[in-house]
Amino acid sequence: MKLGLVWGYWPAQPPANIVELSQEAEKLGFDSVWTAESWGSDAFTPLAWIAAHTEKVRLGTSVVQIAARTPVATAMSAMTLDHLSGGRMILGLGVSGPQVVEGWYGQPANKPLARTREYVDIIRRAFRREEHLTNDGPFYPMPYDGPDSTGLGKPLKIMTHPLRSEIPIFIGAEGPKNVTQTAEIADGWFPLYYSPYRPEVYADQIAGAKDGFEINALVTFNVTDDVEQGLWPVKASLGFYIGGMGAKGQNYHTKLMARMGFEEEAYKIQDLFFEGKRDEAIAAVPDDFADEISLVGPASRIKDRLQAWKDSPVTTIMLGARSPEALRQAAELVLD
Repeated sequence: MKLGLVWGYWPAQPPANIVELSQEAEKLGFDSVWTAESWGSDAFTPLAWIAAHTEKVRLGTSVVQIAARTPVATAMSAMTLDHLSGGRMILGLGVSGPQVVEGWYGQPANKPLARTREYVDIIRRAFRREEHLTNDGPFYPMPYDGPDSTGLGKPLKIMTHPLRSEIPIFIGAEGPKNVTQTAEIADGWFPLYYSPYRPEVYADQIAGAKDGFEINALVTFNVTDDVEQGLWPVKASLGFYIGGMGAKGQNYHTKLMARMGFEEEAYKIQDLFFEGKRDEAIAAVPDDFADEISLVGPASRIKDRLQAWKDSPVTTIMLGARSPEALRQAAELVLD
């Protein structure tokens, strides 16, 4: 089992200790450090800053929004950072939901599976640099040949030779078809919620993954004597994502919780959230569900519950520690 430090995307202001904690994570044996983006800070810039202040820890995006850039723009950023970091880059991608894709990026949110497959294929061919790049798919035509085209576009090959022709690509996916495709076309997968006590939820979908396929699960890690209080931030996050991230009938997070055996609770949370009863929505998140996807409690309890994670297909536990002490606690318990 490996550990990853997750910075996510910035709230109102950037975190003050991003370099110091990333360096501490590297010293403690963490395998990777991750940045993200939504509609604020981008993922690549802070990752480059971390790369400049570390030496061996792997550097990943969890995730880069597909709607934010063309495939080749993403390939250029990943290739550049891979060079600057000495081959430590992991390109994590995700499609996000319609509210972000159409509301912020102004891009269509339809056909996410086909769009992701085409996006990944173009990036991989750009990295390999075997040909002048063309694409006749419906989403990213290269050269562009739309009705307003000048007709002057021509196929190009990425000018800079990539340090690695196979930079690992991970994908954030939730729905059954999305996860199945991820296991087919990617090198790793980010599940939003993963319960090692319910492996059947994803077993069929990841059965076709290639050797070395990585599963990086985001886990709340909190050493505390008060389990109930320690689970509160997990429930608050679940209440927001399950209740409010998306429209009714079009919330991937709600559907995922339902598939994981909490259907009645999932739709109750959503109903409460849309009624403006956010505190009640959070309270309606079952403690059992929050506990299954987390590692919370005294060190001895976490140690016991870690075995289920080590027996699962998960290869990396990703955590959002924000102090050197929290990093050390995780390293001592997980990496011993």
